[in-house]
Amino acid sequence: MLIISSREFRDNQKKYFDLVDNGEQVIVQRGKDRSYKLVPVTDSDVCMTEEEFYEKIDRSIRQAKEGKVLRVSSDDDLKKLLYD
Repeated sequence: MLIISSREFRDNQKKYFDLVDNGEQVIVQRGKDRSYKLVPVTDSDVCMTEEEFYEKIDRSIRQAKEGKVLRVSSDDDLKKLLYD
C-alpha cells in the first residue's frame, strides 16, 4: 500500500492510476485529517444518475402496488433468494 500526498498525486497522476490498475492500493492524503483511496471503476459498478435512481424507485413502488413482489418470510427463504 502506498500513501502519497495530494501534491504527489497531482504531479504524477498517470503513475498512480497505472499502479491502481495493476492491483496496488494507493491512498492520497489531503492535509492531516483526510485521506482518499483510489479505486478503479469497473463495468459491474452501479453508476446511475439521480433521475435514473428515482425512476427505478418509482418502478419498484408500482410493482409493489401491482403485487409483483417476492415475499420472504423465513431465514430459509432469504438464503434461497440470496444464494441460489
